[in-house]
Amino acid sequence: MASFTNPSVVFAIVSILACSINAQLSANFYVSTCPNVQNIVRVAMRQAVTREPRMGASILRLFFHDCFVNGCDGSILLDDTATFTGEKNALPNQNSARGFEVIDTIKTRVEAACNATVSCADILALAARDGVVLLGGPSWTVPLGRRDARTASQSAANTDIPSPLASLSALISSFAAKGLNARDLTALSGSHTIGQAQCFTFRSRIYNDTNIDPNFAATRRTTCPVSGGNSNLAPLDIQTVNRFDNDYYQNLMNRRGLLHSDQELFNGGSQDALARTYSANNALFFRDFAAAMVKMSNIGPITGTNGEIRRNCRVVN
Repeated sequence: MASFTNPSVVFAIVSILACSINAQLSANFYVSTCPNVQNIVRVAMRQAVTREPRMGASILRLFFHDCFVNGCDGSILLDDTATFTGEKNALPNQNSARGFEVIDTIKTRVEAACNATVSCADILALAARDGVVLLGGPSWTVPLGRRDARTASQSAANTDIPSPLASLSALISSFAAKGLNARDLTALSGSHTIGQAQCFTFRSRIYNDTNIDPNFAATRRTTCPVSGGNSNLAPLDIQTVNRFDNDYYQNLMNRRGLLHSDQELFNGGSQDALARTYSANNALFFRDFAAAMVKMSNIGPITGTNGEIRRNCRVVN
């Protein structure tokens, strides 16, 4: 199989895909109404990631959790109020979803440049891409034109976001429900090459799973006790926590996936061959990850006159 080693080739392929995958969205959506939006987002993300490299992973996770709950509509950004229940306190997000202040900063700057024009959903999509690039990952053309939801669903967040304890079959089904195939699942899981996870998400993995390197498990147990320390952090990629690369898959080959759901991608199942291929071919992983991100970013967008352009990403207008 030919290997795409030229980043510009990856970018060109994904650009074509972005322009054709959803006719309602367009990479040029703001070309006349807010031509500098991408630069505004890029500069703010560079500042945020320079301050805290983990923020690239945090924003990427926000986007994933947004798209998997009723589509990429910015609903995850909405705060709870006395009369409104958002998604921030759903189990997958509570005390773990982060980066909202970065999105607030970007929104304030975008509003100053072109008010009531760019949606919070689009800002999050652009910020997720830029965070990956800033940590050494691939780029892709982000299709734009989403509008913001006026509603949120805590119940859907609790059911639709895949669990770190999920089996391979459950993961495949969860992604299929969003129009993503098993290859997309395995590529997008490579986002765990950056970021950190809390102890409670991998405790059962390091104490109960048998398909784990014993030295790796012992290392993780030093900061994740059998009880207590639920919020203690560990890197999802033990090799390069702040660099976006294919080391995640190399970890899986060595039974060093941090989450149970990670190791499911290389555990005698249908994704073993692809995970092994990605572990040896960073360029192919980058190409597939970028293409899968474009597909994910096209899940259920609100377009046209539906929804709204929020002035403040935390509240409906």
